[in-house]
Amino acid sequence: MISLTYDLHIHSCLSPCGDDDMTPANIAGMAAIKGLDVIALTDHNACRNCPALMAAAEEYGVLAIPGMEINTSEEVHAVCLFPTLEAALNFDGYVYDRLMKFPNKAEIFGKQQIYNQEDQVEGEEENLLINSADISFDRLWELVQSYGGVMFPAHIDKGANSLIANLGFVPPDSRFTTAEVKDLKKLHQLRRENPYLEKCKIISNSDAHYLEHINEPDLTFPVHEKSIRGVLDALMKK
Repeated sequence: MISLTYDLHIHSCLSPCGDDDMTPANIAGMAAIKGLDVIALTDHNACRNCPALMAAAEEYGVLAIPGMEINTSEEVHAVCLFPTLEAALNFDGYVYDRLMKFPNKAEIFGKQQIYNQEDQVEGEEENLLINSADISFDRLWELVQSYGGVMFPAHIDKGANSLIANLGFVPPDSRFTTAEVKDLKKLHQLRRENPYLEKCKIISNSDAHYLEHINEPDLTFPVHEKSIRGVLDALMKK
């Protein structure tokens, strides 16, 4: 086993709430400066900046995983990570077809910029990406697995858009094996109140929307090998 420093929940400027400086190349560069081994790009309901991020991360020697933070029909946020760029982009299309369409107002919600591998804007998403998709949380695990990926509920300790806040509990028939906690000081209480979490791996990501908020290399994650598959396999094991 080896231990990797990580941040598996980062937003780029494709997310309307992401800062304009959160370009794929800037994210990869900041991860390298901070000494992170592995990162994941997880924009709201979209994976379309993952190609540029993965190319930039390779240049910096950082392992990058393509992903998405989906907003389910219950307004529950969950992080979905994929073994290949092709799988991520196919999932992007599936989610976009089920996304509630509402024109983005950049002056209110923020721009939704798509970057190419030269770190230049090549397009902008017209529909607001933070709306919910017509995909329920209870079918998300199997859906993401059908694309070869893995899902975990995001920031379960937050008071909005989290599994516990929106559903009121962790469904006992859940299948996820990893959960994200923003404030690890809350973990003991969370486990006491939600016994399902006792059998889950717990990770803590930045959910960064600004470069300076990307994780410092303080937390590590054990894997058998430094690869996307190695990380996904570790996330899936209880």
